[in-house]
Amino acid sequence: MSVLLEIKNLSVSFRTAQGEVEAVRDVSFSLSPGEVLAIVGESGCGKSVLCRSIMKLLPGNGWIRGGTILADGTDITHYTQRDMERLRGRLFSMVFQDPLTALNPTITIGAQIAEAVRVHQPKAKKAAVRRRVLELMDLVGIPGGEERYGRYPHEFSGGMRQRSVMAIALASGPRILFADEPTTALDVTIQAQILDLLRDVQARLGAAAILVTHDLGVVARAADRVAVMYAGKIVEYGTVEDIFYDPRHPYTWGLLRSLPAWAEDGQPLYTIPGMPPSLIDPPKGDAFACRNEYALAIDYQEAPPMFRISDTHYAATWLLDARAPKIQGGWSHA
Repeated sequence: MSVLLEIKNLSVSFRTAQGEVEAVRDVSFSLSPGEVLAIVGESGCGKSVLCRSIMKLLPGNGWIRGGTILADGTDITHYTQRDMERLRGRLFSMVFQDPLTALNPTITIGAQIAEAVRVHQPKAKKAAVRRRVLELMDLVGIPGGEERYGRYPHEFSGGMRQRSVMAIALASGPRILFADEPTTALDVTIQAQILDLLRDVQARLGAAAILVTHDLGVVARAADRVAVMYAGKIVEYGTVEDIFYDPRHPYTWGLLRSLPAWAEDGQPLYTIPGMPPSLIDPPKGDAFACRNEYALAIDYQEAPPMFRISDTHYAATWLLDARAPKIQGGWSHA
């Protein structure tokens, strides 16, 4: 299978008054056409920064410290903003986390989708643009497009606003769609509808998608492969089946154990002890060691490599080293 996006050893930092924040550290992964990759982890682990760095949407104090971004076979690591403007929309687009802030409250939904269409079809006539807008509204499941064309964002429900944002992102037919926490502000029923819609649209258009989330329920419903991030690094990488049925990293165990499905009757939900480390001065060794009940002495001294478990499954934990003791507990006894 061909590779549409390949990230090699990408590192991203931010300049702050307190020092350099190493938000993304030596991240590598690939994405094939038609595939959905979920990036999962706690808030602040670098998920959104990773996606924004690929699209070159970092703020002024952020920069790529190292690594390579290959998009459709082309190295775009050092592309200027003008170069990226030609790629955004055509090659990749983004569905942002909060549709209420992504949409302009003073402009109708139809006009905002039309604006996205005109950016990539500047010579299109007004009637053609309107037809395209109605097609997009139908594609993302907004019924009664003719009637809703002139409605404003505040007249739409949260789910309909999210569908509108998806229509804008799909206006140019991107080959890679980034979805940054697309269901965060929605109730459970609408979350399921949006996830099913995202998967359906992605499959119908043949586009690849990167889904950013902290919700493992979202991952199970929508993804093909999963990258588990912690403290700016990918610590486990595999298919959905690998991650849910054969997790190998203690952090992944903790995320899975915190799901309500694993809670014992009458007992509180499991929480991972401690807090993520500061990325201004990342700890030596494994960043998860101080929260890991199975940590080894080497975890405090040396960062683990990414161990190969199978052709599809990798994890960065010293517990996979042949010299490591066999632990009693972990996921199998969670």
